[in-house]
Amino acid sequence: MLERRFGLGAELVDGGVSFRVFCDRSTPTLHIDGQMRRPMQPEGEGYHSLFVPDLRAGARYGYMIGDTGPFPDPASRAQPQGPHHLSEVIDPSAFAWSDADWPGCRMERQIIYEIHVGAFTPEGTWAGAIAKLPHLRETGITLIEMMPIASFPGSFGWGYDGVALFAPTHLYGGPDDLRAFVDAAHAIGIGVILDVVYNHLGPDGNYLASFSDGYVTQSYENDWGDALDFERPGAPMREMVLENARYWIDDFHFDGLRLDATQSIFDSSVDHVIADIARRCRSSTRRDVIIVGENEPEHGLLFRTPEQGGYGLDALWNDDFHHSALVAVTGRNGAYYEDHRGSPQELISAAKYGFLFQGQFYAHQAKRRGEPALRAPPGRFVTFIENHDQIANSGHGKRVHQLTSPGALRAVTALLLLMPSTPMLFQGQEFCASAPFLYFADHEGELAKQVAMGRIAFLSQFDNLASPTGPPISLPHERETFLRCKLDWSEAETKREALALHRELIALRQNDPVLCGDARLGIDGSVVDDACLLLRIFGTDDRDFLLFVNFGRDLKRRSLPDPLVAAPAARRWVLAWSSEHPDYGGDGITLVERPAGWYVPGQTAVLLRADSLPDQ
Repeated sequence: MLERRFGLGAELVDGGVSFRVFCDRSTPTLHIDGQMRRPMQPEGEGYHSLFVPDLRAGARYGYMIGDTGPFPDPASRAQPQGPHHLSEVIDPSAFAWSDADWPGCRMERQIIYEIHVGAFTPEGTWAGAIAKLPHLRETGITLIEMMPIASFPGSFGWGYDGVALFAPTHLYGGPDDLRAFVDAAHAIGIGVILDVVYNHLGPDGNYLASFSDGYVTQSYENDWGDALDFERPGAPMREMVLENARYWIDDFHFDGLRLDATQSIFDSSVDHVIADIARRCRSSTRRDVIIVGENEPEHGLLFRTPEQGGYGLDALWNDDFHHSALVAVTGRNGAYYEDHRGSPQELISAAKYGFLFQGQFYAHQAKRRGEPALRAPPGRFVTFIENHDQIANSGHGKRVHQLTSPGALRAVTALLLLMPSTPMLFQGQEFCASAPFLYFADHEGELAKQVAMGRIAFLSQFDNLASPTGPPISLPHERETFLRCKLDWSEAETKREALALHRELIALRQNDPVLCGDARLGIDGSVVDDACLLLRIFGTDDRDFLLFVNFGRDLKRRSLPDPLVAAPAARRWVLAWSSEHPDYGGDGITLVERPAGWYVPGQTAVLLRADSLPDQ
C-alpha cells in the first residue's frame, strides 16, 4: 500500500482508500455509500485509521460516533451536497496540470485583486471566473486573492463561516473546477492565493464537537465564536490547520494564503501556530509562496523574519491607509475612522512607514495600538481603498466612486497605485462597478435573525446608519442581497474611462524600474497645503519622480520653499502622467511647474519625471 500524503481524511492509495480521523470520544464506525459499515482501528492518542480495498473515487462516506451520525469527515475533500451531508472520496491525481514551469509568487511587483467567486460572474463558478482572467491580465493584475471557499451551509455566503476546511464549496463547482481555475491563471501569468479562516469555525454544519472537545478552547474571547485550540499537547486542531495550509498549496497549486483575522488566532506556545503555518507552506513546495496576514492591531511581529523573532509572513493588510484615504476623499470619520483626519501628513506617513499606529494611543479603542515597523520594506504593506469588509461597512455596499467626486477618486487611485506599498483592488473596482458588496449569509431561522441583528448593531456605530430615517439595511439571509452584489460585466465596456485610468496607472508602475521598485532608492514627502501632499520617489542615476496629490482646491504658488521639489542636477521636471487626462474623464492636462510658479488643479494627481536637460 502506498503511503499517505496527508495525515487526515480519505486518500486514494494503491488498491483502495485509506481513511484517518481524530476522535477521542469513542472508536468511530466508517459508513460507506450508506451500506458498508466498518469500525475504525485505534492508533492511540485519539487517532483512528482504516484501509478499505477496491474502493474508488466518488464513494460517499461518513462516521458514526456511538449511536449518532453519520457525520461528515472533519478533513473531507469534498461535500457535494453541502456540509450537512456525507463526504466524497476524491482523486486529486485525475486532474492534468499544465503549470509545471510556474515558479510561484513573491511579494515584489504584485498587483493584487480580491474576488468573491460567487459574485464575480453571473455564473458564480470557477468555470465562469476563468473567462474573466484575460480581462484581469490586460488590466495588469498579477495576483488574485480568493475569498474563503471552505464548505459552508446554504446557497450563498462570504465564506468566513466555513466548517469543512478541506472541502472547496460545491456552490462554485467541483474540486477539479478549482484546479482548472488556478491552472488557467498560471497559464497567463497570474498567481492565486487563498483567504483561509483559522480563527473560528462557522456555527452551522460544524460537527467537530461530535468527534472531540479538543478542537476549541474557552480560554480566549473571540468575536466570532469559540477560539480554536492550538496550544494543548497533541491538539488535533493544530495538526488539522497545518495539514490544511499545506493541502491548498500541494493539491490545488495555490501560490499562498491570506490569513484572516490573525489577532484571533490564539497560541501561547513557544512556536506560534502562525509561524508554523508559514514554514509548513514553504516547505511543501519548491515554488515561491506568499503568506499575507490580516491583523487589526497591526503587529509588525507577524512579518518580521524568524531570525528577528517574528512569524515570517510576507505582508500585512494596512487598514490605516484605507481609513485616512477614505476620510480624505469623503470627509467622514465616524466610528472606527475617528482617529484619522485624512490629512496629507497621514498619507505621506502611510507611504513612507506603512502603519500609522505603531504603539501610540488609539482613541477608538482607548488603548495603544500597533508595534514599531518603521524599517519594514514598503512592499510588506498591502494597501487598498476597497475590500470586501470596507465596502460592506458603508452600510449599503457603496463603492468609493459613489462616495466621492470623480476627481478625488482619480487622485486617490493614483496615490494607491503609485506609492511603493503593494496595491490591492476589489473586484470591479477597475471599472467603477455599480454593484454593491453587502454582507450576505444564507442562514435560516433563529440564526438568520441573530446574524441580521448583529449586523445592524455593528453598523449602528456609524451615525448616518444609526438614523431611523435612513434606508433599511439589506438583510444578509435574503437571496436578493446576494444577487445585487454580482458584477455587471457590461460595465467593463461602458465605463472605459475608469478602466483606462487603472490600466494605464498599473502599466506605468509595472514598466518603470523606479516606480516598480527595481531601481527605487527611497521615498520622502511633504505637506504642500491643507489638502495637498507631494511624494518624492528617488531612483538610481537621479531618475526621480515627484507625485502631487491634491484633494482640495486649486494650488497656486509662486514658489515652494521645499528641497523635495527641486529637480536633480542637470535635470528638469516634465509631466509623466495626470489624472486630468481626458481619457479618464478629466478636464485636460496642464503644466505644473511654470515660469510664474507652481499650479496643481484641485482634486488632481500629477506625476512629474526628472528628465535630462536638452543639450545647450
